[in-house]
Amino acid sequence: MNPNFGGTPVPVLTRRAFAAGLSALALPAVIRPARAAPRALTVASLLGDDKPETKIWLKVRDLVEAKLPGRFDFRIVGNAALGGEKEVAEGIRLDSIQASLSTLSALSAWVPETQLFDLPFVFRDRDHVRRATSGPIGDEFKAKLTDQGFVTLGFINYGARHLLAKEAVTTPQGVAGKRIRVIQSPLHVELWKAYGALPTPIPITETYNALKTGVVDMMDLTKSAYAGFRLYEVVPYLIETAHIWATGAVYLSAGFWNGLDDEEKTVFAAAIAEGANHFDALMQADEATSMEAAKAAGGQTIAPENRDAWTKGAEGVWTALAPTVGGMDKIRALTAL
Repeated sequence: MNPNFGGTPVPVLTRRAFAAGLSALALPAVIRPARAAPRALTVASLLGDDKPETKIWLKVRDLVEAKLPGRFDFRIVGNAALGGEKEVAEGIRLDSIQASLSTLSALSAWVPETQLFDLPFVFRDRDHVRRATSGPIGDEFKAKLTDQGFVTLGFINYGARHLLAKEAVTTPQGVAGKRIRVIQSPLHVELWKAYGALPTPIPITETYNALKTGVVDMMDLTKSAYAGFRLYEVVPYLIETAHIWATGAVYLSAGFWNGLDDEEKTVFAAAIAEGANHFDALMQADEATSMEAAKAAGGQTIAPENRDAWTKGAEGVWTALAPTVGGMDKIRALTAL
């Protein structure tokens, strides 16, 4: 009993108890918050892991991870499992899909002006396309697409579209009266009507069966996708018309983009810019590989006859679309780039 505090016993604080008390007081200082779970983003690709359409997202994923480790979980869904371009675009607008690629042809349903890049025989080669997409018109289209919920951070080049047929059609006259699958775009409908064909809009995911069963007789597509969808099995002739250079957008959903902080936006923009360059290099290599695969399976590549006749037949499309895409002066300025 301590004589200084009357008759009330005072507990004696031992050295061990004192140390235990200090440890208890210090405990909150060493607790760390749990790391936030990676933010998931669903990425839609029309083709498989071996194609540039999917490889671009593997590249973007790795670039983002290097700068922002552990923050994002890229869930890349290939082989059109989430639908064709139209379905994916709707998913992007609803934010059920966060990232994808699309031809401008498909996105023209929301931004009709982008049909300028889809006009037949307006581009000469890849460099011509690159000058257009990296200039003021490309910037204008990025802004218009972003306003519609497609946050476009880059453009890609899928290559030229060529006529694919069950027989060796080499002149515009050979197209007349044939049923041709087209993408769901007014421009493409008008193009093939100008040659006397019967355009039928069909999603890419249904095209193989439509050709196989005779619903349509022919279609047009890039060399890479020709092999990617094994279309040489049902349309063995690829006629190198190169009538349209297929330009595409690399885009994110507005909901996903708006949820990023400034650092994350900077990283994604840089990764997609680098990914787009990577895609273009992959696509050129893939075209060569694709045509080798098509040839080995019996596909044949042939040159069109009388290219001037093909070009002249498409002039009416320029006239018809001029009011939609900014006028004939804008079209001619694009051809002169």
